[in-house]
Amino acid sequence: MPDEQMGPSGAYRGRALRVLGLAMLATSLAVGGLAFGPQPAEAAQKKVVIVVGPVGSNTASFKRTADQAAAAARAQGAKVIKIYSPNATWARVKQAARGAHVFVYLGHGNGWPSPYKPFQTRTKNGLGLNSKAGRGNSNHKYYGERLMASELNLAKNAVVLLLRLCYASGNSEPGKANPSKSVAMQRVDHYAAGFLRGGASVVLAEGMGHSKYVFQGLFRSNKTMSEIFWSAPSATRKHRINFNAKRSTGHVVMDPRKPSAFYRSIVGKLDFKASDWR
Repeated sequence: MPDEQMGPSGAYRGRALRVLGLAMLATSLAVGGLAFGPQPAEAAQKKVVIVVGPVGSNTASFKRTADQAAAAARAQGAKVIKIYSPNATWARVKQAARGAHVFVYLGHGNGWPSPYKPFQTRTKNGLGLNSKAGRGNSNHKYYGERLMASELNLAKNAVVLLLRLCYASGNSEPGKANPSKSVAMQRVDHYAAGFLRGGASVVLAEGMGHSKYVFQGLFRSNKTMSEIFWSAPSATRKHRINFNAKRSTGHVVMDPRKPSAFYRSIVGKLDFKASDWR
């Protein structure tokens, strides 16, 4: 160190400053006021599964968004497993998802309320996957809420991240009219229900596909899930909506870009801390 190269008095000063600094750091950590992120071993134990379902000609774009999420997770030291169309079948997804601490899905959304009646849990509020492996990006089948609750088998208190879906954050399909506030609220509540009943702590939906801030918050902070949600660069807060979930336990927060543009939401244990998740 430069101070130690100045001779005995400088060496003493350098050692003294380091000792003082370490003492102050230990005190701060004991009080719980600082968060430097997990030890490498903690991060390496976290399993992140990223699934891209078939979305026709848009599949390549969805894969690029998924790759960004994968890079963000790997940057934190997590183990990342990617299951992408045309090989994203239910059998492969279910096997990979077992014990996942973060589950990320990009693809078609089939939510409720929607024009496609009636409501049922066999196909709605879940994943749109390949019906057969290796047969392109247009062979498609929905796996709904009941399977998310009973067969996905995520780790306890897992975080579910839904990117670029229709319905999950309250939004409509492209080209369709924006929903009313009431319909958007129901869609968010419905879409999260199966994942939460399956043991997830929160379901966070980002219709525009943002994810980096989520991984930074989970791995490098002591923030609550609510605080992580509001740390997004795209957060607006101006038109926020808060209510208690009806289809499952927990609280719902929505962050519309404008009164009719529903592209961000989070449902579940919003006071659950990232440090507890780790």
